[in-house]
Amino acid sequence: MVKYELLAEQLKIEGIVEDLEWVRPDVIHTEAIHRAHSPSYVETLEGGLWTKQEERQSGFPWSAELIHREKVIMEGTRMCAQWAAQGKVGLNIAGGTHHAYRDHAEGFCLLNDLAIAAYDLIDSGLERILIVDLDVHHGNGTAEIVGQDPRIFTFSMHGAKNYPMKKPPSTLDIALPDQTGDGDYLALLDDALNTIFTSFRPQVALFQCGVDVLVSDKLGRLSLSLQGCAQRDHMVFSACKDAGIGVACAMGGGYSKDVNTIVKAHTNTFRIARDVWT
Repeated sequence: MVKYELLAEQLKIEGIVEDLEWVRPDVIHTEAIHRAHSPSYVETLEGGLWTKQEERQSGFPWSAELIHREKVIMEGTRMCAQWAAQGKVGLNIAGGTHHAYRDHAEGFCLLNDLAIAAYDLIDSGLERILIVDLDVHHGNGTAEIVGQDPRIFTFSMHGAKNYPMKKPPSTLDIALPDQTGDGDYLALLDDALNTIFTSFRPQVALFQCGVDVLVSDKLGRLSLSLQGCAQRDHMVFSACKDAGIGVACAMGGGYSKDVNTIVKAHTNTFRIARDVWT
C-alpha cells in the first residue's frame, strides 16, 4: 500500500526517525511461524496451494512475492517485540495482521504477527504478554489463535457492527456502537487500561494501533478525531511507560479517502512513542 511509503518519507521529513534507527528485517524463521500457525497451513501458504475459495477469503491473489513480503512483516513485529521485552519501544511500519487464523488467511491477513510475536516472547521466558488491539475491526484471528491462554491477555476495542461478523472472545472485548466519538472512547479505554495493568501486570505489550477509528475512515464507522486518535496512542504508551514495560507496535488499518490523513495519524503514533520514551 502506498501509505507505507508515504509514512516512511514523512517520518524522515519531520526528523522523527533518523536513518540509523531504521532496521530492515529479513524473513522470519519457520519455527517462529509454527508457534502460532499449523505446519500444514504454512506449507499450503508457501506452496501456493490455496483453493480459489481460500484465495478469495485471503483477499489477495497468491504470489511468491506476497508470501515473502508477509514473512518480512512478521519478522519486523517479532523484532519489535524483542526490543519491547528489554523495556524499549519498537514500531513496525506495517503489520497488525490480526485477522489471520491458525489455519487460514482472512481479511488481507495471511499470518498473524501479534500471535507470532507473543509466542516468541513466551519462548524467550516471559509469562505475561498483553495484546492491545485498538484497530476498529475485532482481532478475530488473534483471539482464535491465543484462545484462553492465561499467559496472553488479549484486549480488543472495536466497532460492534463492523467486520468480522464472527468475533471469537478475547480476554476483554469492548464493542462500540457506531459513531462513538473521542470522549466516550477515551473514557472506556482509560478504565480498561487501568483494570488490565492492575490485575494482569503485563511484562510487555503488543499494540495494534490501526487508525481506521477516525471519523474520516471509509470502513470504520466510529468518529474519532485526529487529536482523539493521538490521545489514544498517548494513553497506551504512557500506561506502558508508567508500568515500566516496553511496547511493540504494528500499524494496522487505515482507510480514509485522503491518504494524507492516514499518514498524519500514523505519524502521530511514531511521534508520541518518541516523546513518551525520551
